[in-house]
Amino acid sequence: MAYRTRIKYTTEQKNEIWNRWQRGESQSSIGRLFDRESSSIFSILSPSGGIRPAPRVRSKLALTISEREEISRGIVCQRSLRSIASQLNRSPSTISREIKRNGGYDDYRAAHADQAAWDRACRPKLCKLATHPSLSRKVAAKLMKNWSPEQIAGWLKRTYPNNESSQVSHETIYRSLFIQTRGVLKKELQQYLRTQRAIRRSQHASLKKDGLGKIKDAVSISERPASVEDRAVPGHWEGDLIAGSNNSYIATLVERHTRYVMLAKVKNKDTKSVVSALIKQSKKLPDELYKSLTWDRGKELADHKRFTLETDIDVYFCDPRSPWQRGSNENTNRLLRQYFPKGTDLAVHSQTKLNAVARQLNERPRKTLEFETPAERFNACVASTG
Repeated sequence: MAYRTRIKYTTEQKNEIWNRWQRGESQSSIGRLFDRESSSIFSILSPSGGIRPAPRVRSKLALTISEREEISRGIVCQRSLRSIASQLNRSPSTISREIKRNGGYDDYRAAHADQAAWDRACRPKLCKLATHPSLSRKVAAKLMKNWSPEQIAGWLKRTYPNNESSQVSHETIYRSLFIQTRGVLKKELQQYLRTQRAIRRSQHASLKKDGLGKIKDAVSISERPASVEDRAVPGHWEGDLIAGSNNSYIATLVERHTRYVMLAKVKNKDTKSVVSALIKQSKKLPDELYKSLTWDRGKELADHKRFTLETDIDVYFCDPRSPWQRGSNENTNRLLRQYFPKGTDLAVHSQTKLNAVARQLNERPRKTLEFETPAERFNACVASTG
């Protein structure tokens, strides 16, 4: 059996790998470009956690290779340190330290000294979490409560508005998780992130596909009132189903104004079961806080007329292949996969369990709400209707 030789990627090839990764291409797709398996690409991406390393540049104050060659020639000619320093317009102490740290007068070599200086410059600067242990502990505690880095960063800014030492950006948290050489946040904390990926993916990457059906007498989203579109008033919801193994499903509902989440247990995907579950769920809210429902083209809501007849709630349907028209619901469904992974049986979860998960989501601060929680916003709406 013939084995292919191990590939050693050039700088140009590595740049191409990173460019494609940042554009959202998969490791398998990039690997095919070089006729290699995805594991070959992973070996390039994983050391920095899928986050492209910043290009290295020399400090303008550092000695150059040509200056080091002049130092080497000066040593051979037995010139004084002050004479060499004067020629290079450098401090004598700079020349003295350079020679001492690179072998002394007898062993100084320009090329070796230049490479050694470049290698020493690799030492990473400590990040903020490494220099503020109490802040690091706060971040770790929130991660273990399934808060996202962005939610943590926003909460810290809101809680400690005048104390920069108690604030940290979400990007720093991500980098501390995925770049383990920082040695700040333990790798085990990655399991609390939404995706639980080993490395960070590009924001442009998406493997999501949308299955659609045909609905009789469907009212298009284009006919939805403008007040619903701009989220100006509460009471307008987006809905969908998330699927599990053995034909198990959960109905997910998100209120557009407050991002408040409700989950409903459904027996299966047939329209009778789904509509009955949605009707039951609607009874839990004041009429003022449930005025419309926007759904995709899935056939589970084919009996939407019965839903409207029994609840007096208008139903609108998205355009085909337009999942962004239910953006709040799509985002929530991604969050819910942390609790209900794909391929697992959703039927084992009771309504009590679903309520507990919904409550946890509703008590997380949201960036779009200026880091208030959906529960806070929704409760204020309930109080105003009372």
